[in-house]
Amino acid sequence: MPVWPALVAVAALALLSAHLLGVSAAQTTPRSDSAGAEIPRRGGTLIYGRGGDSVNLDPAHAIDGESLKIADNVFDTLVRYRLGTTELEPALATSWEVSKDGLAYTFHLRRGVTFHDGTPFDADAVIFSLARQLDPRHPFHKVGGRYLYWDAMRMADIVERLEALDPYRVRITLKQPEAPFLANLGMNFAAIVSPAAARRYGETFSSHPVGTGPFIFERWRKDDRIELRANPSYWEGRPYLDRLIFRSIPDNSVRYLELRGGAIHIMEFPNPDDLPLIERDRSLQLLSQPGMNVGYLALNTRRPPFDNPLVRRAVNHAINKEALVQVVFGGRAQPAVNPLPPVIWGYHDGIAAYAYDPARARRLLAEAGLPNGFPAALWAMTVPRPYMPDGLKAAEAIRADLSQVGVTARIVTYEWGTYLAKTRNGEHDMALLGWTGDNGDPDNFLAVLFEATSNANIAFYQNAELQDLLQRAKRSTAQTVREGLYRRAQEIIHGDAPWVPLAHAVQVLPMRRNVQGFVLEPTGKRRLHRTWLR
Repeated sequence: MPVWPALVAVAALALLSAHLLGVSAAQTTPRSDSAGAEIPRRGGTLIYGRGGDSVNLDPAHAIDGESLKIADNVFDTLVRYRLGTTELEPALATSWEVSKDGLAYTFHLRRGVTFHDGTPFDADAVIFSLARQLDPRHPFHKVGGRYLYWDAMRMADIVERLEALDPYRVRITLKQPEAPFLANLGMNFAAIVSPAAARRYGETFSSHPVGTGPFIFERWRKDDRIELRANPSYWEGRPYLDRLIFRSIPDNSVRYLELRGGAIHIMEFPNPDDLPLIERDRSLQLLSQPGMNVGYLALNTRRPPFDNPLVRRAVNHAINKEALVQVVFGGRAQPAVNPLPPVIWGYHDGIAAYAYDPARARRLLAEAGLPNGFPAALWAMTVPRPYMPDGLKAAEAIRADLSQVGVTARIVTYEWGTYLAKTRNGEHDMALLGWTGDNGDPDNFLAVLFEATSNANIAFYQNAELQDLLQRAKRSTAQTVREGLYRRAQEIIHGDAPWVPLAHAVQVLPMRRNVQGFVLEPTGKRRLHRTWLR
């Protein structure tokens, strides 16, 4: 079928779906309080259109953004980031104290909270949720496989022991002071799960998540949708919405047509070419802010010829980032110099970017003994991501650039979950990937992505001086000291060039005009507790 008739058919289907689902209801006069502020309406179903399906709904096992979106709404953590910021505030812990030596954290737990299965939240639930990741002797330590985020954050090297002091007090003792520790506890891997549900479902808990969060999991139709309903007993108050549906719509253009037609309320990852149309559409709105992210090309330093820094520097000089930002991101990104985004403290603005210089790239390859270039596999994700709206388009642009210096790149793709697993296993030569910061701390980029033992280090890069710097930065409580260490770390990474840092994408989110109360978050979280439909 020709493309245009197909899109018309999709648009017609979107309008029909909108009518059947009732998501394009007629506008009514909004109510206001005595100060003139609009009063949020209760009820309704919000349909969230995303580019791919989740992989794992157990927050301790989830490592991909599509899974974490669900965790954001089903689970709570002891501490959390204030909506729209990376500032910490109480959540399941109402308060906490830190010992003078910086080793013991005592948390006072919120009372009267229940899990979605009706069982009580208490200190034992906190210990269960964290100990299953920490303690190899815990009966659930091997359930669901490795705890990849826990490992990436090096939590086993940080936490000495977990103790329930009484039903509503928990003490976590560290092996050494750890500056980012409290911020780490706001991340999804530290979410508190129902021990009763984990025991009931065992290996299948990853598809039957039970937390204390504002929405309750109902069903998961693989590669289609995940449905949640409001938690009427949520400790912070019932959500405004009755239901949430996360729909998987892989094609960006189809997702946009469904948004225009009213079949979905929010869409992720629009084609950059569609953004001006969205901005001019009076039925839509576009939220936008600088992104705390980086999209990158990882060069597998365990595989020749990428074990040679001359080759890695040559690849950096071969790629035209300015053109890539225009072609792939529609200009809504900043060419990257460092792996750390400029919006995070500690960013090194004194490092000069690798200039786009094909002639210099060819000279470096000749110096490395490869005057005629070499063949290599270039891996690309097939799902849009916050740090890269179109991985295949980016790969095609990079392949064209590399061909100008004699590097023949063959593009390789896999289903998203398989792609992540295979890159962690190091099966690639070069691979496109990216990262959105979890907590606003430089450690969450530099340590997670470059520590030698981290499973997120898909360049398999090792540098002894860098490892020492990152460990010293973790243990210092003085931000000025940490900033200096992180600046030096960025200099080392830049020189060794295990990556080509490509771009820091602007975070954009189109939605229907009647969606109210949604806040873009620098961490990429999608919390919909306070979102409502006008």
